[in-house]
Order: sequence, then C-alpha cells, then structure tokens
Amino acid sequence: MKALVVYFSCTNTTKTLAEYAANILGADIYEIVPAEPYTEADLAYYTNGRADREQNDPSARPEISGGIDNISDYDTIILGYPIWHGQAPRIICTFLESYDFSGKTIIPFCTSHSSGMGSSADNLHALCSAEWESGKRFGGGASKDEISEWLQQFN
Repeated sequence: MKALVVYFSCTNTTKTLAEYAANILGADIYEIVPAEPYTEADLAYYTNGRADREQNDPSARPEISGGIDNISDYDTIILGYPIWHGQAPRIICTFLESYDFSGKTIIPFCTSHSSGMGSSADNLHALCSAEWESGKRFGGGASKDEISEWLQQFN
C-alpha cells in the first residue's frame, strides 16, 4: 500500500493523530492548509463565526493553499479531520472535489471531544469516486498505540 496521510487540523488534535498514522505506515503526509487561516473567533461555536457559517452552507468550499502534485502516486489516502457541528469541515469537501480519486481507497478518521463520526464519512464519500473503508472517531487524547491498532486492519 502506497499511502498518503492527509489531514486538516486547526487545534493540532487531528495533526497529532495524522503524524502518528504517517509514522506507523511510513507514509507521506499532507496538511490541508486553508488559503485564509481560521482565527480563534472563526472557530468559536454558536457565534455565527466563519466555521458556523460554512457548516450551515452545504455549498461552502473554503479555498486550500497549495496542493498535491503527485496524487497519482498513492493508492490509499488516510483522511483525518475534526468534527464541526456533526460533520467534516467544508474544506474537506474542497479537497475531495479537487482531485480524481478513481481507483484509490480512502480511509477516514475524525477527531472529536464529544461527537461521533456520524454521517460525516458517508456524506464525504458521495463527493468522489474512491473506494471508502469504514472510518473511526478518536478522542483528542488518542495514543499512537490506538492509531496503530486501528490501522492494522488495513494492511
């Protein structure tokens, strides 16, 4: 499996788990960086801040800074994201709609302090033509061993 770990993280919770996954798999890693960085005010829930507005608009597609030139080199994408209002942040939609994932497998994971994965992976799956594996939700304090145990099923 030639894997790429792709993640989006504003608070470093998802970043840490993505780094564990990349290390465990010996995989390359790519951070989804918003063209317009999120501020603390943007992320404040229930304030009608930027994240609230984006999550309430199914057509929102925040722009990504940079990209992946060699996506065709990978057959498996480990996709990590936080849960915002029960779903993946809209920037994940931007990412999935930016590349051709035909013939690739996407293995999603999310981080949340309280919410489960819910329908987030199913909703994302509809955005691209990849094979999707069942995802998993991790709490903020998940260990490298927990990530390793989860990834073992995909080898």
